[in-house]
Amino acid sequence: MRKLNVEEDGVVFYELQDFKYYLSGDKRLSENSINAYMSDLDKYGKFLRTYEDCYDVRDITEDMVKKYIVHLKRAGMSPQSISRKLTAIKDFHKFLCENYRDVRDNPAKMVEPPKLSKPLPVILTVDEVNTMIDSIDTTKPLGKRNRAMMELLYGCGLRVSELVSLDVTNLHMTAKYLTVIGKGDKERIVPMGDTVVSAVREYIEQERSYLSLHTGNVLFMNYKGDRITRQAIFKYIKTLAKENGIEKEISPHTLRHSFATHLLENGMDLRIVQDLLGHEDISTTQIYTNITNKYMRETYNDTHPLAMEDKKDD
Repeated sequence: MRKLNVEEDGVVFYELQDFKYYLSGDKRLSENSINAYMSDLDKYGKFLRTYEDCYDVRDITEDMVKKYIVHLKRAGMSPQSISRKLTAIKDFHKFLCENYRDVRDNPAKMVEPPKLSKPLPVILTVDEVNTMIDSIDTTKPLGKRNRAMMELLYGCGLRVSELVSLDVTNLHMTAKYLTVIGKGDKERIVPMGDTVVSAVREYIEQERSYLSLHTGNVLFMNYKGDRITRQAIFKYIKTLAKENGIEKEISPHTLRHSFATHLLENGMDLRIVQDLLGHEDISTTQIYTNITNKYMRETYNDTHPLAMEDKKDD
């Protein structure tokens, strides 16, 4: 029987090291994601050894996987966390089936994750976005930079990590598009509207060159000439919202959510929105249809005569 390998940082399956190489090499996941996988599977292995006397991946059954899920529930773990751990377990067993000839069954394949009550993301209305962007005083230091960043976040639906990583060479101003490196180091092309192009060009031509004598290719910098950080953008957007009386709890990602929702509200195909956002799975993009449907119901209830009559009757 192939035993579990006892290490200083816990108990892991021998096959887990191969899986780790697979995550870093084939899947090209980040170090943080790989560490999360390893931590989840380490706890899974400890449970199997302690409560099921199971020391070999070939002896794991569907019932054991289900018992582990029940164990996590009884420990008070949230459905979101359990679902994440189950994803790691499923991926691990799928890897074993595909790469080990003597592993034929996937005991986690039919195990259902707990139902998630995921709240819909906060979005801004078009008026709120316009109010925030229009309030930026471009005559003040860094004003043109701030407006260009806001236009890109909302006009292109960029992640804040993608924005801070932009170099001048990523921009194709004449053709009106930019290239970004998203999750999994995947490159995608994102079109830029005239408003975005205008704001970015104004920043580059009138302000960027004054931020540092040694700018290199970095697009957005702080007043010291260093690449701007995610934290700085987060803080700026929170301040900008507060200055304009917007009480919603927002972040740079709120502009990305708003970008997707507004496109769907105006009739853009879901698949196109998926490509623009760089989502690998369309189910990730479908959450924005739920926001759109919720908005449509609220608008109907607030404006339709019959709905208003029903409110009066209540």
